[in-house]
Amino acid sequence: MQRTSLALPISVIIAGVIIAGAVYLTRTSGPPNPAVNTPPASTNITVRPVDATDHILGNPNAEIVIIEYSDTECPFCKNFHETMHQVMDTYGKDGKVAWVYRHFPIYKGERALHPKAGKQAEATECAAELAGADGFWKYIDRLYKITPSNNQLSESELPEIAVYVGIDRAAFTACLSSGKYADAISKAYDEAVLAGANGTPYSVIITKDNPPLPITGGALPYTAMKTIIDSILSGAR
Repeated sequence: MQRTSLALPISVIIAGVIIAGAVYLTRTSGPPNPAVNTPPASTNITVRPVDATDHILGNPNAEIVIIEYSDTECPFCKNFHETMHQVMDTYGKDGKVAWVYRHFPIYKGERALHPKAGKQAEATECAAELAGADGFWKYIDRLYKITPSNNQLSESELPEIAVYVGIDRAAFTACLSSGKYADAISKAYDEAVLAGANGTPYSVIITKDNPPLPITGGALPYTAMKTIIDSILSGAR
């Protein structure tokens, strides 16, 4: 009973927030990216449980875990990346919210919009291997900051980002050139599809004793995310 009583009202709240967010994005962002703001391909989603292999910012045992499936060459993901940092600045320090970043580069299949995003995702994994969790977040933050999006970031910039965040160029280049994370990124893509991802950014809210709750509004603004989070934290019924 607890699952039903919590999930339904929150779903209604999120639906309202998504409508407001869509209006906001239409007014401020121009024509929508075709990979954005699409509903899950199926309501029967399978979300892999968060584990030690994930890139987690914040307390893994937080009341709310937001799993984001993202593409580094998606301009809306670039904006949402900053939104999620705002969320963590507000809710992460006291352990209420955790952010899990998962790869969903739109680089294969019928809608291969961002062919460079796959290699960029590999680059972030090399950063994680060589510099740990801190290195991953520093690398991906810098990547999102400098990319013009939509396949305009040169691959030659990837080792430059590594050096910028304090990673040895030779070690990074060797890792990236090896292609050792290519299969992992392909698997991450497939997992995202199983989780209902049909565009980017796509996020799923995980709370205790409730089913995964997809947010289908794409790059919602901070105010919309705050409304959703506050509603859950207040025990919306």
